[in-house]
Amino acid sequence: MTRKSLAEIALVLVLTLVLAACGGGNDKGKDKAGEGEKGEDYGVKVIRIATGGTGGTYYPLGGDFANFIKKATGIETNAITSSASTENMELIKKGKAEIAFTQMDIATYAIEGTKMFKEKVDNIEGMGVLYPEAIQLVTTEKSGIHSVADLKGKNVSVGESESGTLANAEQILEMYGMSLDDVKASDLSFDDSMAGMQDGTIDAAFITATTPTGAVEGLAATDKVTIVPIDHDKIAALIKKYPYYSKETIKKGTYDAKNDIHTVAVQAMLVVNSDLSDDLVYEMTKAIYENTDKIGHEKGKQISAKHALDRMTIELHPGAKKYFDEKGISAETK
Repeated sequence: MTRKSLAEIALVLVLTLVLAACGGGNDKGKDKAGEGEKGEDYGVKVIRIATGGTGGTYYPLGGDFANFIKKATGIETNAITSSASTENMELIKKGKAEIAFTQMDIATYAIEGTKMFKEKVDNIEGMGVLYPEAIQLVTTEKSGIHSVADLKGKNVSVGESESGTLANAEQILEMYGMSLDDVKASDLSFDDSMAGMQDGTIDAAFITATTPTGAVEGLAATDKVTIVPIDHDKIAALIKKYPYYSKETIKKGTYDAKNDIHTVAVQAMLVVNSDLSDDLVYEMTKAIYENTDKIGHEKGKQISAKHALDRMTIELHPGAKKYFDEKGISAETK
């Protein structure tokens, strides 16, 4: 074989390799925005997950969920910051988010157009429950407050204006035959509430959050914290009237508590824009609930498909329902 023939063969081989690299045998590289690995057209080019502040729980969870969804669908997916539940419902309503974290009660108010919502948010449907957020009535040992009834006439932080915490405070007071008029109410953030207890301007504060809550731990570092329990009969009455509540126990040792503390919780959950296709919501739901072992935040341990419909009070998106039906999971009202 001549040198010329060898050179020609080498040239052919080089050209073959170049064409293979350009044409690619990897079909995934051909995916278009809005299409999954198999080429499905889901009708959207980007998925935005409305979460909360960067220091909260929703935001890091949202980052993990975005990664799961992007891998499953091929669609660019991002977690975006917000002021959490109430604003997130508005973001869905205005088409500025496709998925949103929220409290179950807030989602219910949004659909009904009650409490902090002047108009109904008619384009949200449920995707799944995540974990409980406890209503914590925080005070200090020196306050002398041992029950909800003791709040009468006291300086009480009831949560920021139009917040879920404010609604929770109103409903718990209602069970004791009281209203905001029976306390000296202040609408403070969690951090400002704890600062108020430290300087003596606030006697107690309602906090709706996962436990332990950072702001409360900060107070516990300087003062003897007490979490006021809710009486069993009041818990039963509250759940009967407002079914998005559930029983919750703050375990002994939390904030150095000597005993378990009985209270209630509302569920943190995901909602989606009801206009999203059934196929897309199915794939997103599957991506999240079948990758819970890969969630970096400690709350991932509490998230499971098994409990994703617990106390669900709003209508499920058909795509999410299809996934849970396949898993044999139905709504529970425990």
